[in-house]
Amino acid sequence: MTNISSNTEKSKNIQVLIVEDEYILAINLQESLESLGYTVVDIADSAIAAIEKATELQPNLILMDIRLRGEIDGIQAAEQIWNHLQIPIIYVTGHSDKSTVERATLTSPFGYILKPIREQELYVAIQTALNRYEREQFLSTVLRGMGDGVLVVDTELHVKYLNQVAEALTGWRLDEAKDKMLTEVFQLIDEQTQLPIENPIVLALQSQNAIYLDNRILLVAKNGAKTPVADSATALRDNNGAVAGAVMVFRDDTQRRLAEERNIAAERAKQLEIQMAELQRLNQLKEDFLTTTSYEMRTPLSNIKMAISMLENILDQQGILNSKRFSASGSVTQYLNILRDQCEQELNLVDDLLEMRIVDADIYPWELTSIHLQHWLPHVAESFQELAQAQQQILEINVTPDLPPIVSDLNLLTRIVSELLNNAYKYTPAGEQIMVNAQLADATKNPLDKDAQSEVPRVQIIISNSGVEIPTTEKSLIFEPFYRILKSKAKEKSTIFDPDYQKAQSNPQQDSGTGLGLALVRKLVEHLQGTIDVTSGQGWTTFILQIPLKLSA
Repeated sequence: MTNISSNTEKSKNIQVLIVEDEYILAINLQESLESLGYTVVDIADSAIAAIEKATELQPNLILMDIRLRGEIDGIQAAEQIWNHLQIPIIYVTGHSDKSTVERATLTSPFGYILKPIREQELYVAIQTALNRYEREQFLSTVLRGMGDGVLVVDTELHVKYLNQVAEALTGWRLDEAKDKMLTEVFQLIDEQTQLPIENPIVLALQSQNAIYLDNRILLVAKNGAKTPVADSATALRDNNGAVAGAVMVFRDDTQRRLAEERNIAAERAKQLEIQMAELQRLNQLKEDFLTTTSYEMRTPLSNIKMAISMLENILDQQGILNSKRFSASGSVTQYLNILRDQCEQELNLVDDLLEMRIVDADIYPWELTSIHLQHWLPHVAESFQELAQAQQQILEINVTPDLPPIVSDLNLLTRIVSELLNNAYKYTPAGEQIMVNAQLADATKNPLDKDAQSEVPRVQIIISNSGVEIPTTEKSLIFEPFYRILKSKAKEKSTIFDPDYQKAQSNPQQDSGTGLGLALVRKLVEHLQGTIDVTSGQGWTTFILQIPLKLSA
């Protein structure tokens, strides 16, 4: 005999909802349950109230009377509660006629207790129901958690179960698909012919063996979507060995096919490795040639520069330069200036090429220094103040007063800012503005940070000049070595790279430069773990430089 008192501890956390329209019977049932250690969360006296309270209270178990007042009875209420809430239900009724029992059985109840109720029978029924429910939930959880789709049919090919993966692949929910014909829920077609194929579940039931799908089979979902699938089907047997249905386990074969295609692509890539290696070798030869040529060119250019200076000194000593006696002295001075300027430009080109090679080789060492932008930035801009005034330009420096010091390479940062200021000075028309601003960057809104370093504190240096614009289609190209914007590509308004615009200006330095300035700037900025971008519009061109407050090794 079951010892009820010894098992009441197991019942303390079990919450039970009573559905009974006879008040006295409901109270007696509540007392019996509480004496067994169960918790009665509420009593409902109708099917509608039972559904509402079950939804609200989510009890562990429901004791349901079959005959209830109202339009629907306990069996109908039990069916709705199970379909929507999956709460186990035990029928408690005084009716045991065949038709009532058959109707109740169709809802797969977890027990059936006849009135009058004895406590021992009640306890056994409840514990049996809960144990069964726990086992079924465990199996259901396993099936739901599987990475493959699972579909179960009976011998008549009516769908009885779909797990979540199967629901996703077929487009059918279990409550929609249950008891529908297999051919309606699970349609397979040949990928090449797009014609239906014989369902492997049908073959499994016929042969009573495992059946595997051929390659290149598509599953047609409820909405018409087609998914490549791989699967197998096998017959299910009951305890007596009789065939009770069939189960199909299938999966989305897209990833496997993609992997197969990747393998093919990898094989093709191997065939291209020799060509890529050859291209890299040629590229390295080009780099070596540029480096060697740059070194070789620098010595003769330096000698030419020295010779120009010596020639100028000799001519000056002989009184040829700036002499009123020689009508050609002005032309001689002009030609010497041209020689000196062109030689200096070529030397700058060689220096820039060498510096770019060093940065690309990642052998440019950092010389870290604590830099206070409040003092350093005005000092760098100081040399441009007189030049700007001479060109009737307005140069303005704004640095946030509480900006913390940064730890970076002073020489490289000076080179970057000087190049950007020089660029702005050369191409800003008279009467226009050059503005330099320094502030902390908004780390949470950093669209320039391509290295996922948005959480690193960064400082922002913004150099803007008015009166000039860069065409939108050319902005992404201005950092390319030797890139020049042709007049045919420029906007109707003159731009800073328009030759006609440059000739119209009185600034003699506009035509100078190596064509590598901005390309070198970008490489130096990236070497300092920073980013640089340019915007242009409404008469302004703005270079936005962002660098970390402290370089990380």
